[in-house]
Amino acid sequence: MGKLLGFVGATIGGYAGWALGARVGTMTAFMVSMVGTGAGIYYGRKLGREYEG
Repeated sequence: MGKLLGFVGATIGGYAGWALGARVGTMTAFMVSMVGTGAGIYYGRKLGREYEG
């Protein structure tokens, strides 16, 4: 469950980062997307560990 939620978190975090960074430019969108992906993986797996018990 942790890996699945990590994947979902990465997808959502990456998209959110891209949407925020695209207002400035493509390279900024890419960099903010990578940060969002990392945060999504971290919090998604953390949520998965809590859910599993």
